[in-house]
Amino acid sequence: MDNKPVRFFLDSNVIISGLLSDRGAPRIILDLLCLHIPGLTGLTGEYNLTEIERNLARKLPQAIPVYHAYLPRLKLEVVPLPSPEEVKRHLGVIADKDVPVLVSALNSGVEFLVTGDLKDFGKVRTEGAFPFSIVTPAEFLECLGERLRGDA
Repeated sequence: MDNKPVRFFLDSNVIISGLLSDRGAPRIILDLLCLHIPGLTGLTGEYNLTEIERNLARKLPQAIPVYHAYLPRLKLEVVPLPSPEEVKRHLGVIADKDVPVLVSALNSGVEFLVTGDLKDFGKVRTEGAFPFSIVTPAEFLECLGERLRGDA
């Protein structure tokens, strides 16, 4: 593996999917984070954590204790909420509900924004307008594998 650290931002849907399933790319990502591998840093936004709690409370309240027990094991760096001015500057780029996610990723200096939401992130993903790649969980694992093998 090259020595360049890998910093990646996890969208809410990836964390929820990884938490609720014992298989698949989102779960593998969360499991990797639990290993605390040097040079592999996961981040998410304060906005995302609020969104996760809101969604779990509405759809699956019995999972909230599991979420609270599991979250510290990930040792995610949490990006503060973006300012209203930052959010306003990016309105219209993506669905309004996802602007705080995009701005949080921008503010975090990550290499990847990992999301399963291609419906809303699909258009901006192909434009290359951001200093990070917008990838699905499976694509992220593929990129990480290439880095580990020295292909990238």
